[in-house]
Amino acid sequence: MSERDTYDVVIIGAGFSGVHQLLKIRKLGLTAKVFEAGEDLGGTWLWNRYPGARVDSPMPLYQFSDPEIWRDWTFTEKYPGGKEIQAYFQYMDKKFDIKRDVSFNSRVVSAHWDDSLDRWTVTVDDGRVFQGQFLSLCTGVGSKYYIPRFKGLDAFKGEMHHSSRWPEDYDFKKKRVGVIGTGATGVQIIQEIAPDVAHLTVFQRTPNLTLPMRQRKLIADEEEKVKKDLYEISFKRRHQTFAGLDFDINPKLMRDATPEERALAFEEQWEKGGFHFWMGSFADLFFDQKSNDEAYAFWRKKVRERVPNPELQEKLAPMQPPHPFGVKRPCLEQRYYEVYSQPNVTLVDISKDAIEEITPNGLKTSDGVEHELDVLVLATGFDMVTGGITSIDIRGQDGIPMKERWADGVRSYLGVASATYPNMFWIYGPQSPSSFTNGPSSIELTSDWIIDCMKFMKENNISSIVPTAEAQHAYSELVDQLGAVGLWSRAKTSWYMGSNVEGKKTQMLQFSGSIPAYAKLCNDSAEKGYDGFHLKMASVQA
Repeated sequence: MSERDTYDVVIIGAGFSGVHQLLKIRKLGLTAKVFEAGEDLGGTWLWNRYPGARVDSPMPLYQFSDPEIWRDWTFTEKYPGGKEIQAYFQYMDKKFDIKRDVSFNSRVVSAHWDDSLDRWTVTVDDGRVFQGQFLSLCTGVGSKYYIPRFKGLDAFKGEMHHSSRWPEDYDFKKKRVGVIGTGATGVQIIQEIAPDVAHLTVFQRTPNLTLPMRQRKLIADEEEKVKKDLYEISFKRRHQTFAGLDFDINPKLMRDATPEERALAFEEQWEKGGFHFWMGSFADLFFDQKSNDEAYAFWRKKVRERVPNPELQEKLAPMQPPHPFGVKRPCLEQRYYEVYSQPNVTLVDISKDAIEEITPNGLKTSDGVEHELDVLVLATGFDMVTGGITSIDIRGQDGIPMKERWADGVRSYLGVASATYPNMFWIYGPQSPSSFTNGPSSIELTSDWIIDCMKFMKENNISSIVPTAEAQHAYSELVDQLGAVGLWSRAKTSWYMGSNVEGKKTQMLQFSGSIPAYAKLCNDSAEKGYDGFHLKMASVQA
């Protein structure tokens, strides 16, 4: 192992988390190497290039809070599209020369800990081997795409694409397209391509309880004034609210409000758009079924007003809710419901007429109908939260692979580290607030905490840090308990719970107790000398 192949920190992933880690590690004066499976920066925004890909947090919140970055960059839309996010990464690269420390087209296949050296040995798919004192997993929550086991999938003679492996500049015109899935990617693809295709057939298992985006263009001159007055306030506010946004859940209970008060609050949040109706609503929306039913009834009324066909109304906004509102992360839409009134669009309810098989010419449902297609889009989601980590052969002190360790459920300490895996941290992953929050809010908070920990270790001659089994058990129990308080488990299939992937353990995969509560747990540990961790002093050479 040459010196040039040895680093203080090995980072896996070059998205928001990986870039933030790299820039902070450089400021510590440490060396780092980033390995990225894709050909460029961006993480999920590199892979998810499907039509309509767009952020669901408004600007200025979905970017880094460092003034050195935002002062010279202005987004053009309140909710930027994927291409503009990619451009944002290129801007940062020009400013900081990020790519000099990144190895692209390099998929990490294994990472093994050596207890005698207090080092990780990392192997890339082309056979190269590297070492690092620290391993930083910046794989995100949606880096491993998922395709259910459809019968006959290989038989299809047309074109087939998963939403996360999209060909660039694809032309749908005059083609018969089928989309399987109406999660966030499905909704965005459907509303984007519907005007262009010859015919669009949407295969929906569960209606998406979407919210209006209220998209608008941002005017550069106006944004410059907002930067002076509000950017720093908004960034500070992010870490004071439940979801890392610049607005918060109403602490008042819906049942304690008058009918008039509830109606006015619903209307106000709805008109504001985005996540206001979800993360700005009454607190008991998340744990009281009666209150949740009232919110769903309001949502249903708003949607049905946009869908004139009674049969489509029941499919898209059924009288009986498919699950409590908000227990799945809502998708933001711009014209999704109008699409289904187009004569070239068909909605197939596969909860009633299931997908029987993929045929050479299309897709056959259990009612005997074969839907002929030229293109099949698999908007079937991801092995969310854990998949990016468990797809790597990660072995700690006892040699047990992480995938095997988590087969019966995720266990972590503070949603950043795991017992028996020293000097390994992850960002925006299992048992952190991750997708209960605005991404950059959670990423920056966790990444900064990890950087401070590394600094502490270097200054105090500590060679390794690893959670204790007791601390891990207590924290994981807390995550389970918080999850059990809410209505989350009442969704039949939810990636919040891991139930969207066949055979995956069903459990609350994220910390649902708010950004401030999570930050307090992490900071309390650090202030007590990293309570809950075992710290090993480095040996002193004679």
